[in-house]
Amino acid sequence: MDIFSAIRGDHDKQRLLMKALVETNGNSKSRRAFFSDLKQHLTQHSVAEERHFYAPLIAEDSTIDITRHGIAEHQEIDEYLAELETTDMSSSAWLKTMKALQHKVLHHLAEEEREFFQQAGRVLTDEQKKSLAKKYQQEMQTSH
Repeated sequence: MDIFSAIRGDHDKQRLLMKALVETNGNSKSRRAFFSDLKQHLTQHSVAEERHFYAPLIAEDSTIDITRHGIAEHQEIDEYLAELETTDMSSSAWLKTMKALQHKVLHHLAEEEREFFQQAGRVLTDEQKKSLAKKYQQEMQTSH
């Protein structure tokens, strides 16, 4: 397993959680449960990704800009999550914000998978890719 496969697996979970979440209605038990899972997963993923994927890449000239961009997008995602936390789940504003979060996250995941992974693949050695995957997965499991 390399870092790209580890991250992509979590991206797939995020896509599924968001798809399920936008199909829920009102302040329902399922909406609360899916949102709780999504929030926990996105938060854990951001921390683990920044520590075990972005950190070694920010030191490289060829990947510093895209790394900073990825971190900035994580901060935007956190802002959407904070807004959702304080908005009534049964309001139309909640669903509108959730759909904006979904759009931002899908954009971020696609950008990482299509552009960032290719650039990182040229910078990281095969050993680093495997080592970072182990550390990333350990962090995701211990913070669960």
